[in-house]
Amino acid sequence: TKWNHSQMAVANQCASCHSGAFPPADGKTANHIPYTSLTGVAITNCDSCHKGGYTSWNPGRLHTNVSLSTQCATCHASSLYGTTGKPATAIHNGQTVCENCHKSTSTWIGAKPDHGLYTSATVCTTCHNGSAATGKIATHIPTSVNCVSCHSVTGWKPTKWNHSQTPVTNQCSTCHSGAFPPADGKSANHIPYTSLTGVAITNCDSCHKGGYTSWNPGRLHTNVSLSTQCATCHASSLYGTTGKPATAIHNGQTVCENCHKSTSTWIGAKPDHGLYTSATVCTTCHNGSAATGKIATHIPTSVNCVSCHSVTGWKPTKWNHSQTPVTNQCSTCHSGAFPPADGKTANHIPYTSLTGVAITNCDSCHKSGYVSWTPGRFHSNVSITTQCASCHLSGVYGLTSKPATATHSTVTGNCESCHKSSSSWLSVQYTHAPANAVGTGTCDTCHNGTTRAVSKSAAHIPIPGGTAKCDSCHRSQVSFTASVTMSHTVVTAGTCKSCHNGSYLSAGAQGALAKPANHIPEAQLMGGAAMDCNACHSSTTSWLTERMNHNGTVGNGAGWCKSCHQSGTNYLGRAEKEKLTHEKKTPVPTDCSQSGCHRPLGNKGAAYSKWD
Repeated sequence: TKWNHSQMAVANQCASCHSGAFPPADGKTANHIPYTSLTGVAITNCDSCHKGGYTSWNPGRLHTNVSLSTQCATCHASSLYGTTGKPATAIHNGQTVCENCHKSTSTWIGAKPDHGLYTSATVCTTCHNGSAATGKIATHIPTSVNCVSCHSVTGWKPTKWNHSQTPVTNQCSTCHSGAFPPADGKSANHIPYTSLTGVAITNCDSCHKGGYTSWNPGRLHTNVSLSTQCATCHASSLYGTTGKPATAIHNGQTVCENCHKSTSTWIGAKPDHGLYTSATVCTTCHNGSAATGKIATHIPTSVNCVSCHSVTGWKPTKWNHSQTPVTNQCSTCHSGAFPPADGKTANHIPYTSLTGVAITNCDSCHKSGYVSWTPGRFHSNVSITTQCASCHLSGVYGLTSKPATATHSTVTGNCESCHKSSSSWLSVQYTHAPANAVGTGTCDTCHNGTTRAVSKSAAHIPIPGGTAKCDSCHRSQVSFTASVTMSHTVVTAGTCKSCHNGSYLSAGAQGALAKPANHIPEAQLMGGAAMDCNACHSSTTSWLTERMNHNGTVGNGAGWCKSCHQSGTNYLGRAEKEKLTHEKKTPVPTDCSQSGCHRPLGNKGAAYSKWD
């Protein structure tokens, strides 16, 4: 026939003819999916699923056109209906509800049971045995612990492996052999410790002590005793170790430990210098290329290194200035450019500023030898009589400087006008004229005990009233002890004993003369010890011009005449001396002035002045 479904409308009416009752219009096949057995599924006609048009029933898409999330087993319990059926696997045996695991109607892939209720007690390998479900891969790390100890129920990766699920002490290489990724094995440039003889390394953690989180740092020498075979690893930098450097001293060297004695550091390594002598030319190696050479600030010298340096180390050296001549050459090294040879200090005396001063080198002044710069004596070694203020005006150079006194306050130079010696400031001669000439009364402006000018000593005679000036008595500007003329004009009556008592010295000798030891005993006079010198001595220039003042003294009792006038007394003066019996023998007189003898109580002579 020429039937081609165009003669009449057929949309949504396929089953009107394709029911099997009107051949050749074919009906549903015997194994057509039993959609009529599904509850809640609305299928109105064949073309609800068969969208391919009139020419072919295929493909017929149920899940594409019908919403369905349950009752999967109605069609998929087997392959009877030409659908993907339940596979014949242990995990599917006895399963009647597909959607417990398969959550998508578009693909079976990724289907899995709900692991939400599984715990660490669940034996995962019941299913995950490689048959019922995915099991451990061939390169899985060797372990017998339950899968859930490391793997999440939502996926095999990432795992929660942290080396705590199974003991791993001293067993690192069980997994870290390279056979069980991602457990990494030794790197291609791992140090070849297996090539070393006599080295006991039981497992990775013999050297790798950093814990589970990192292989680094892996310390071989810290954990393994090794003193030879260094070149096995250090001949090059192939193994990531410190390799032999490309220097002349290392060329051809194959036995590291000939020089390097420590496995903890290469620094300080050196060949065995034990056989080296003073004849060894050190610079053959120590030239700055093959080995350490002289530094740029090394002291200038051409002598062999071993003359000063020890073969066991550059420092400390044994330099003692005897290895090369240094006389009058100190500044060759001591310029500040070659530490530790120290140069001039910042406050060194500015001798270069002085004119006419010839200083050839440091040891012109520094004479104490090599061990110390101090003391450096400038004036002891250099002739200088002027320009003192270049150094001594202040204390900046550590010298004796101008003191903070009124005398020096206005001095800005010309120290030598007063200070005549470069060895001592004390030998000073102040130029007193004309402002301080004798007679001006201004001496004690400086000579006051405060300034450095010589002042009145503690043993100076007391100045009555404290008003007299120095030049009242002292007539010399050069010396206090020379040309001293006592001016008694300032002395008031009755004050002689204030000075003439032997208590006051001048230049170490008695100044104001005191009463001599054999002076007549004043106590015999009626005035007694209270009498002052000028009662008898009327001259201030000479004691000899005196006139005896008996002051009403009478004989007998307190005024014995015989105390001074009896022969045998040795008192100074012009008193006549006689025996009491020089005229009258009996009765023996008891004093010169008894009745009949000398006045004032006797009858002879004039009282106090003439005996007869």
